[in-house]
Amino acid sequence: MGAAEATRVAEATPERPVATGPPEVPEVPERNRVVEGVRGYGLIVGMWVRSTMTYRSSFLLALLGNAAITLLDFVAIAVMFSHVDVLGGFTLPEIALLYGTCTASLGLADLLLGNVDRVGSRIRDGSLDTMLVRPVPLLAQVAADRFALRRLGRIAQGLGVLVWAVAELDGAVEWTAGKVLLVPVMILAGAAIFGAVMVAGAAFQFVAGDAAEVVNSFTYGGCTMLKYPPTVFAKDLLRGVTFIVPLAFVNWLPALHILGRPYPPLAAAWGTPELPGWAAYLSPLVAFAVFVPASLAWRAGVRSYRSTGS
Repeated sequence: MGAAEATRVAEATPERPVATGPPEVPEVPERNRVVEGVRGYGLIVGMWVRSTMTYRSSFLLALLGNAAITLLDFVAIAVMFSHVDVLGGFTLPEIALLYGTCTASLGLADLLLGNVDRVGSRIRDGSLDTMLVRPVPLLAQVAADRFALRRLGRIAQGLGVLVWAVAELDGAVEWTAGKVLLVPVMILAGAAIFGAVMVAGAAFQFVAGDAAEVVNSFTYGGCTMLKYPPTVFAKDLLRGVTFIVPLAFVNWLPALHILGRPYPPLAAAWGTPELPGWAAYLSPLVAFAVFVPASLAWRAGVRSYRSTGS
């Protein structure tokens, strides 16, 4: 190409600005992470539900099996009462109230957040790295992954025992509007408390590796304890589950208020002989108070994660 032709090409080419810095990135409005998390959670759960319902007979058998296995716990309590009339001053319907509320709360938390205890195994096999690059909050992905609809069996079984207990206690309990409302609030707030413990345990696994069994000792082990009256446990244990890991607010305090019974550890802390009635309604507030540090611990765990390198 001659000099004259090169000059004509240069003149015909439009002049372009010379970049003097990094390219400008268009501003994108910040998304609400809560909304995105709920949306992503719903999409993943929907996918697993459709997969489960492909084999409906298998799902029904798993659902019935889950309910039957959890029912064996209450059968053991009923067999115990074939030899005694009361346990720790509580009758069978009163213990059934504790059993039903705790089982339903744990079942709901296990259904919605039960898979977060798999964080440790995901860290080991490197599958957590795949979730980190997806445009959905990590907690929503971990909780919704492998969503097990069969866990509804535990909830249904707990609610069934609860309905029987309420029917049996109809003449022994003076039901008011507040006490009636307290029953569903107790189940939902208890599920939130168990869920907070699960999230905190999942955050702990970023540091300790696979510690799922440690978390289970507070969730499943805690629920086993809450199925029995507090009068059969030592005072130090009652103080621990009231002021350190507040599992007592799952069902003990609300249920004892419904039954008209005192709760000595909390009453002694406030310097009163009996439990104030309003203390039974603290479960939602306690659930929020527990979930805040649990969510902060989760965020700290995610930020400290440095991948497996695989």
